[in-house]
Amino acid sequence: MPELDADIAELRGGAERWAALAPLDRARLLIDTFASTGRVAREWAETAARAKGLASDSPYAGEEWLTGPYGVLDSLDAYAFAFINLATKGTTLAGARFADAPGGRVALRILPEDLPQWVLFNGLHAEIWMPPGVTRAQVRAEAGLGARSSVPGGVGLVLGAGNISAIGPLDLLYGLVAGNRAGLLKVNPTFDALLPVYRAALAPLIELGVARIISGDGAVGAALAAHEGIDAVHITGSAATHDRIVWGEGAEAEQRRSVQKPLLAKPITSELGGVSPVIVVPGRWSRADIAYQAEHAATMRLHNAGHNCIAAQTLIVSRDWPQREEFLVAVRTVFDRLAPRPPWYPGSAETMTAVRAGHPQAEEHAGRLIVEVDAAAEDPLFTAECFAPILAVTELPGTGADFLRGAIAFSNDRLAGTLGANVIVRPRDRRAMGAAFDDAIAGLRYGTIAINAWTGVGFMLSRGVWGAYPGNTLDVVGSGIGVVHNAHLIASPERMVVRGPFAPFPRSWLRGECSLLPKPPWFVTSRSALATARRLTEYAAHPTWARILATLVVAFRA
Repeated sequence: MPELDADIAELRGGAERWAALAPLDRARLLIDTFASTGRVAREWAETAARAKGLASDSPYAGEEWLTGPYGVLDSLDAYAFAFINLATKGTTLAGARFADAPGGRVALRILPEDLPQWVLFNGLHAEIWMPPGVTRAQVRAEAGLGARSSVPGGVGLVLGAGNISAIGPLDLLYGLVAGNRAGLLKVNPTFDALLPVYRAALAPLIELGVARIISGDGAVGAALAAHEGIDAVHITGSAATHDRIVWGEGAEAEQRRSVQKPLLAKPITSELGGVSPVIVVPGRWSRADIAYQAEHAATMRLHNAGHNCIAAQTLIVSRDWPQREEFLVAVRTVFDRLAPRPPWYPGSAETMTAVRAGHPQAEEHAGRLIVEVDAAAEDPLFTAECFAPILAVTELPGTGADFLRGAIAFSNDRLAGTLGANVIVRPRDRRAMGAAFDDAIAGLRYGTIAINAWTGVGFMLSRGVWGAYPGNTLDVVGSGIGVVHNAHLIASPERMVVRGPFAPFPRSWLRGECSLLPKPPWFVTSRSALATARRLTEYAAHPTWARILATLVVAFRA
């Protein structure tokens, strides 16, 4: 690969040039990249939609605005401000608000951080939780990571995901900002059509020599990972792909594992998905509550046709909940009435066929599957991520805190991966549990926890942290190692916790939940998803109060 040898050599020089820049100069470069990304936002979203077989005016195309250009614009803005704060105030945590979290933890509040966020994401709150015993002073002292350094971080290989178009550029940006590492992004073949868009968006970084974007299959990725000019690797994908890169294949891999000598002799970080739960805490719900939360649960599974590492795969309900069947009927109804969307990700059709064959009880719902699975069963739906529109439903006994503790134990011990977990609970029932609720949540071992929200929202928070729960190793990698996004550049976070309203406006407001917003635009049932996502991206590219108002106007048509 002689042409790539030249690219890697150029990237090494680029890392040195980047590291020599003062913080304000790094900020200016990111602001220039923000502008170039804004200029191609429409082309980006529409090209990503076509890659998934969607028309640009499809009701599902709004997903491509939010999980494409919007996410990258928001991150570039946040990273630029981190460097500005570092240059002018000596810290990336200027104005940071801390709170206490269960188990002797410190929490950093990241949403909302200003008035526009309070308006646009009203009712949503998010925190980064640090490990027990870490003090506020430690968080402040250690924040900044590579942004504080003038030491170049070499060249990193980013093996991009093929399901969400923002992931590859975001992973490249994090390596650059947090590690002073120039990035070679190998785009997944599903997004080959986006190559010219990516290059136009990141043009200022490419010109400096800190970014290169190429195409290639798995063999190209494996060869690049082994290239002597690559200093570190980051992959978003499957654990199987990670293990082939780290250990090799077949008998050779087993031999290497037995003596703990990986084939890849360089650092690798990863985000690898898993089996994400939705824990539905029983309570007395109104008919409107059941309808809304059924749409919420369906969104967690069916966003992007189910091709998300954070898609909810297991719905956990109480067999002692009188409204259990009413809720499950409502979920089935949402699956049935959504506009058709065939699985588009390579291999998903085969996954659907295998699940049908292994589960004769599987229910067909407009090309989507719902499978009731006994909680005691050793079922692959609990142990293997399905990149397809398949929802497993399982029942556990109990009510209140007893049910919640049992569901958390089941999620921790029986479900594969630790990337994200969702909890749906009526505010009155949460308050009734008191400290028992907070203690139970602290025991849920996942990198992102969403309470009355979807963990996918956490992925979109540039100032949040995104990755598996800490503790995985190369040998047992689970949902991956390390974090990305993290625009405050926090050292060694434990997890992120996102909270949302139990109901949309006006019911949430009348209940005192303080949410002024309607159904969120990421709901698969939102009638205004495309228009709202487009307006929100336009606001991100050119933030003004007029654009906030325009976004809210279309959002209330949901």
